[in-house]
Amino acid sequence: MTDSASPLRMLIVEDSEDDALLLLREMQKGGVEPYHELVNSEERLRQALSKCKWDILITDHNMPGFSSFRVLELARQYCADLPVIIVSGTIGEGVAVTAMKAGAQDYIMKDNLSRLIPAIDREVREGTVRQAKRVAETTLEYMAYHDSLTDLVNRREFERRLTQALEDTHDNGGQHVLLYLDLDQFKIINDTCGHIAGDHLLKQVAALLAEHVRSDDTLARLGGDEFGVLLRGCDAFHARKVAEKLCEEVSEYRFVWQNKPFSVSLSIGMVLINNNYSRASELLSHADLACYTAKDRGRNNVQLYQSNDRDMQQRQNDMHWTSRIQQALQSDSFCLWQQEMVALQPSAVDGYRTEFLVRLKEGDDIIPPGAFIPAAERFSLMTKIDRKVIEMAFQYLARSGLGRQDTGTFFINLSGSSFNEPELFLYICQLAEQYKLKPERICFEITETSAIANLNVTQQFINTAKQKGFKFALDDFGAGMSSFSYLKALPVDYLKVDGGFVRNLLNDPIDLGIVDACNRIGHAAGLKTVAEFVESDEVRARLKDLGIDYAQGFGISRPRPLE
Repeated sequence: MTDSASPLRMLIVEDSEDDALLLLREMQKGGVEPYHELVNSEERLRQALSKCKWDILITDHNMPGFSSFRVLELARQYCADLPVIIVSGTIGEGVAVTAMKAGAQDYIMKDNLSRLIPAIDREVREGTVRQAKRVAETTLEYMAYHDSLTDLVNRREFERRLTQALEDTHDNGGQHVLLYLDLDQFKIINDTCGHIAGDHLLKQVAALLAEHVRSDDTLARLGGDEFGVLLRGCDAFHARKVAEKLCEEVSEYRFVWQNKPFSVSLSIGMVLINNNYSRASELLSHADLACYTAKDRGRNNVQLYQSNDRDMQQRQNDMHWTSRIQQALQSDSFCLWQQEMVALQPSAVDGYRTEFLVRLKEGDDIIPPGAFIPAAERFSLMTKIDRKVIEMAFQYLARSGLGRQDTGTFFINLSGSSFNEPELFLYICQLAEQYKLKPERICFEITETSAIANLNVTQQFINTAKQKGFKFALDDFGAGMSSFSYLKALPVDYLKVDGGFVRNLLNDPIDLGIVDACNRIGHAAGLKTVAEFVESDEVRARLKDLGIDYAQGFGISRPRPLE
C-alpha cells in the first residue's frame, strides 16, 4: 500500500479509544503500520486538518457534539482532496447514501472491518489522482492568466482587470490610471546578445518593476518588451510620480551579460481612466500612442495622452492607415498611374519615358500617395508596397510589350527601406525573367535623402543591378546639403532636379542658379537631367535654354491611370 520510507498518514476521528484501537489492530493484521493521530473534538480536528499532511481520514458517524457530516464539511474546507471513509456501527443505509453525496468516499460497518484495508488502498490511490488533477487544473488556470517568462499577469487578465476598473469609474466614480511601458533598448540587447539574454533582461526588469508597484495595483507583461501597470485608486499627480519613479529605477539599473554592462530605459504612456472611455481596447490604444510619443520625444520619459496633442494625432492617423494599407495589400487595392516626360533637347529624343505612380483605390475614391506613404514608412510597410508596385509595373510592361522593345524608359520609385532588403534584387531579377523584360527599359528612382542615409548599401544595390542592365535615377536632387559631393559616389543614370527649385526659377534667381548648377554637374558626370514640377510653357522654355534634357510636371502631362 505504501513505501516503507513513507508510511500511511491516517487521521482518525473517533470518541472511543477502544474503537480506534480496533481499527489500528485491523490495519496491523493486514501488515500496515500507519502514522496516525486520534482526535475527538471539532477543535482538535481543525488543528489536525490545518496541517494538511494526511493521506486518509477515518471517522465515526455519531460523536458527542458533532457528526460525520461536520467532519466532511471541515475536510473539504481544509483539505479538498483528502479521502474520507466513515466507519460506524449504527449508520443506516439512507444516512450512508446522504454522507456519500456529501463527499464521503465509502462507509464501512464496524462488524465488517475486513473491507477497511482494500477501501483505504483504493481511496488513497484515487485521492492521489484527484490531487494531481487539481494541481494540474490550478497550474493550467494560473498559466491562462500569467506570463510564463516573467510570472506577471498576462495581457488577457490585464485587459479583464482594466475593464473592471473602467466599470468602477462609470459606476462609482473611481480614480484609476493606466501606464503603458516600453523597454527602449531591448531590441539592441536581444539582437546583439541573443534571445536568452533578452529573456533574462525581461525577467530582471519585471522583478525590478514589481518592487515599486503596490499590492493593490496590477503589473503585467503585455507582450514582447511591453508592460502595463493599472494603478487603482490613484489620481494623475501620484500616477505621474509612480511612472517617473519607474523610469528612474530602470535607467539606473545595469543589465550585465557575459561581463558586459548595458543601459536600459523606459518610455511610458499614461492614460487617465474616465467616463469618456467605453472599452479597455480604447484605453490601451491611447496609452500605446502616448508611449510612442515618449519614444519620439527622447525616450526615458512619461507622456500623458492628450487628444489635442498633434504628435499623438499624427501617430493615431498613421496607425489607422496601417490597417488600411494591410487590407489594400491583401485585396489588391493598389493601382498604378503614370506621368509622362518630354525631351527638351534634340539629343534626348530617344524613346518614350514615363514614371509609374502608386495610388490606393477605395470604392470610387483614388487616394494619392501623400496620404498613406508617411504611415507606411513609419510602420515599415514600404517594402511591401514597393514589391507590389514592381509587380504591377512589370505585369503592365509585359502585357503591353513595352518592356521588350529597344527604346523607352519606365521609372519606378523605390523607398530607402527597400534598398536594405537583401532579397529585393533577387525578386526584381526573377520577375524580369518571368515576364521576359529587358532590364534596360526599367529605371528605379530613389530620393537623394534615402540614398545618402545608407550610402554603402545603396551603392552596392545600384552597382549589382546595373550589371544586369537596370538604370537608376536620383530623385529630388539638390534638396540635400551635400548633394554634389554625394553625386560622385552614386553611379546613377538620371538626375531629377528637385521640383521646389524648378517651380519658382522664373522669379527667384537663387532657384534658377541651383537648377542650372544641378544640370551642369549632372552633364559633367555623364548623366541625363530631368526637371520636375514643370507647370507652365514659360518654365519649360527656360529649362530648355538651360540645357535640361527632360521635363515632367502638370504643365507637360498630368498623372493619369495606367490603362
